[in-house]
This record gives sequence, structure tokens and C-alpha cells, in this order.
Amino acid sequence: MNTPLPPALQADLNTLSGDCGRIAVYSGGSGPPVLLVHSINALASAAEIRPLFEALRQDHSVYALDLPGYGLSERWPRAYTVGDMCAAIGQVAQWVAQRHPGQPLQAVGVSLSCEFVARVAQQTPQLFAALALVSPTGFRGGKSLRQPAGSTLFMAGFDRFLRSPGPGWGRILFRQLSRPSVVRYFLQRTWGGKDIDETLWAYAVRTAHVPNAEQAPLSFLSGGLFSADMHNVYESLRLPVWVVHGTRGDFTDYRALDLVRHRPNWQVTVMQAGAMPYFEDIDTFMAAYRVFEAAARKSLA
Repeated sequence: MNTPLPPALQADLNTLSGDCGRIAVYSGGSGPPVLLVHSINALASAAEIRPLFEALRQDHSVYALDLPGYGLSERWPRAYTVGDMCAAIGQVAQWVAQRHPGQPLQAVGVSLSCEFVARVAQQTPQLFAALALVSPTGFRGGKSLRQPAGSTLFMAGFDRFLRSPGPGWGRILFRQLSRPSVVRYFLQRTWGGKDIDETLWAYAVRTAHVPNAEQAPLSFLSGGLFSADMHNVYESLRLPVWVVHGTRGDFTDYRALDLVRHRPNWQVTVMQAGAMPYFEDIDTFMAAYRVFEAAARKSLA
């Protein structure tokens, strides 16, 4: 029998029910509310935003969800979509807003979840007061993402292959991707070096053993969670947006940021770090975040 997955964060654990089943939401601290959304990969969870949660809880009411199919949230035996992820984020954000009436809500997304957070902000403009996007996807150079609204990079044939019965190629591939040595390899590519966070690595390895752990990652691999209209979505945002990214590892191509870099509501910070810079230099990250937060509040006054 598999050992139950422990909580990723030392915090209160809440459970919401939605269209994708149970959604786990961690909460802690007091002060202005902020919602943290982890990235999407084979073994993602709220463990990826631990340093941010701990730093922000000192003077914020901070919330972090496990996205559908990940962490302690329900994992259904089916494909997941952009709509699923956005619906979960929107539901949690509404729940947080109800707990903090009259207080502006900020959101922080990491990597692919930045696309979901931005889409929720586009669809529900009154929900968020500001967005922080950490190593956001959708800004690689040389690729236009201006397909019709709601389009994705989904490869239907590949998804059918991954989910087909018989040998279960998707499960076989997931088992290979979730081997401890492979998890370490991909984290090192994310960090741009060998000095990764060992606690994150250990938790990621454990998440692979939850039933249906492969379902959301297979949607990631087949492109179903990547949007093909993101340039339109990003350009439509009117609220304050802060982008921060690193200079090391696999996620350093942000040439398409030129689409928004000079817009008055966008700010860009580059750190000498990998794709999760808050693990490596939380003080520098938080100092830049607080400058952005103060400016965003001033714009609302």
C-alpha cells in the first residue's frame, strides 16, 4: 500500500470542491491576501513555492493551491485542460477574495501557470489587483502565439497514444520521468546547476506514487495545457504585471517579452539565478517584489 502523500507546506490545509474534484489550498499568515500558483510539470505541487509562502506569510495572508491532478488535490483518470486549471485558480481566488472583502488580491504564477493566471485575470478583470509572473512561458523568441481565442498546442494523436490501453505507454513514460535520478536531472536543468533544493526533490519523487499521478502530466506532454493565443492574452492585461526570470538553465529565452516590456503596466526584473529564483536568493526576490507591490498599490489609490 502506498504511503499517503504528506502536506507540501507547514500551513493550514483547506479543501474546496469544484468541477475537477477536491482542490487542496494551503493558507497562513495575516495581512493583504496573495495567491501562489505552482508550475506544471511531471511532478509539480505547492512544494515548488515553499520559500515564497514562508517569506510572504510574515506580513500577508498567503494562499497556495495544488492544481487539479497534482499534489493533494484530486487526481482523476482523465485528460486535463487549460479550462480545468483556470477554473480551479478562479474558484480559489474567489474563495480568497470572500475571506478578505474589500482587500485587493495579488497572484503569483510560476512558469506555465503564469498563462493560467493571466487568462483568469483577462476573463475576470476585477478579481486580481496585480500579477507577478515568475519565469513565464509564452515568451520564447521567434514563435507567434496569436491563434483564435482558446486555442492550444494540443497534439490529439500523441495524447491518444499516451493514454491508449494495452502496454500503457503513457504510464511507462511517466515512470521513467519520475525516477529519482531523472527528477534530479530536470531540477538541475531548471536551476542551471547541481545545487538544487533537496527538500523539493524529495517531495517531487514522493508525488509520483499517488494513484493517477500521470494523468495531468500526460496532458502537459501532449501540449493540451499550453495555449496558442497567449500573446493576445498577455497584451490584453491592463493591471500591473511584474515578470521576473533568471539567466541560467533551460528557461532563459524571453525575447518575446519585447511585446509587453515597454508597456506602462509591465515591469521586468532579471536575476542571476535559474527558473525558480526565490529558492536561490529569496532576499533579492522579495525586495524586488515589495517594490512592485508598493507601486501596484499606489496605482490603485
